[in-house]
Amino acid sequence: MIHRKLNILLVEDNENDIFLIKRQISKIVEEPVIETTDNLEDCKRLLLNFAPDVVLSDYNLPNCTGLDVLTTVQEIDDSIGFIFITGTINDEELAANTILNGASGYILKKNINNLSEKLEPLLKKMVINMTSKQELRSMIRQNKITVNKIYDYLDKMNSEDQAQKENINKIREAIGNFDIDRKDAE
Repeated sequence: MIHRKLNILLVEDNENDIFLIKRQISKIVEEPVIETTDNLEDCKRLLLNFAPDVVLSDYNLPNCTGLDVLTTVQEIDDSIGFIFITGTINDEELAANTILNGASGYILKKNINNLSEKLEPLLKKMVINMTSKQELRSMIRQNKITVNKIYDYLDKMNSEDQAQKENINKIREAIGNFDIDRKDAE
């Protein structure tokens, strides 16, 4: 059992699988916080605003592939663990390619009834890595959420005043410099 809060983004389009996966996760994670989506746009939004610790994704989705999701996750935060839970990867070469592309693992849906047994060692490994970087990750997560809220607020502002527009640009530059400094610190 994992005795800590774990934010999990589940990218899945099948409601039955979502139910079964959530039930299996609750067997191994004491405090799971699970958000679900089945599309890339919502996935990007959740990556920025929910800041998951791990992403679990199906391979075949209605509007994209699991590799598209993996690429998006890596572009936004390559420290987030990524595991495929899919019925598609039954080709060893394709499975190996998912790992080579950066996935932490993959589990076949045919094993969904004992998913907790397959998923637990992968999640524990991620938690160990996360724990060693816990304080830094927490600060980065809070900063990302804050920065994204600021960006959302700035995008919603509709100002006619040129001075306000200049101030908004200064804030964006300062945030951009902060992001660069933060990435250098990692």
